[in-house]
Amino acid sequence: MKKLQHLMLGMFLIATFSACAAQIKNAKTESYKVSGNCEMCKNTIETAASKKGISSAEWNKDTKVLRLTYDSVKSSASEILKKVAYAGYDNEAFLAPDEAYSKLPECCRYARNKKEVQVSSAVKDAPKSDAIVKKQEKANTLSTVYDQYFALKDALVKDDGNTAASKATSLVKSIKVLDMKAMSAEEHTAWMKAEKDLLTHAGEIAETKDIAKQREHFSLLSQNMVGLVKVFKPGKTVYLQHCPMYKDGEGADWLSRENAVKNPYYGSSMLTCGKTTETIR
Repeated sequence: MKKLQHLMLGMFLIATFSACAAQIKNAKTESYKVSGNCEMCKNTIETAASKKGISSAEWNKDTKVLRLTYDSVKSSASEILKKVAYAGYDNEAFLAPDEAYSKLPECCRYARNKKEVQVSSAVKDAPKSDAIVKKQEKANTLSTVYDQYFALKDALVKDDGNTAASKATSLVKSIKVLDMKAMSAEEHTAWMKAEKDLLTHAGEIAETKDIAKQREHFSLLSQNMVGLVKVFKPGKTVYLQHCPMYKDGEGADWLSRENAVKNPYYGSSMLTCGKTTETIR
């Protein structure tokens, strides 16, 4: 009787998944390994991976396999698996940030071995235009992200909110097309931890011309950039600089390619306020 019930439940789940998949245009179905333990994990993983009309997902807690169907024009396996990682679950493409893993309920904390979890090159992204492919090939390190960050910093030094918004828009694009396949496990973990905040603060700067608000988000953006530059090799000498007066004496850091201080938080009003606190090579 129990076997019959399990069989009927399995058939029901397959039928439900097939019905959801049928509603997705340009449907592409693939399977990926995703870590997890229990039914609570299953619910969290499937919720993270599913979006009405765009993707549907079914995770098997015994095989640890996520069966994924998605609109190959509007999304990609890579994008969906990244959301699963942000929810706290390591998978064959992305490691979950430590903070996300630590927030999982006790019963959901699966055994992790980061040394064995590698960034997979098997994730098949959705078809993209030649322009985007070229950007991805070019952005195989953080060099493009660094370039856009320093361009944004220079615009704030010049009190130019319009250019700052434009450079922040370019920074957001650089972050989104960054190729993670060449990253080591340590670099991958650092990037996954910072990426969400980088997109948030760069996006906020891009959406306003109010330079005071831009500078506020730049200070938070810089906190994440400082952490990244210490993990990823900058290629060129980078200087960590500090303004002690920003935010009523709370202070704020930024990165610069030149040792001479040019303050992005005050611009022309206090251009040389601050000092170099560390040299990063």
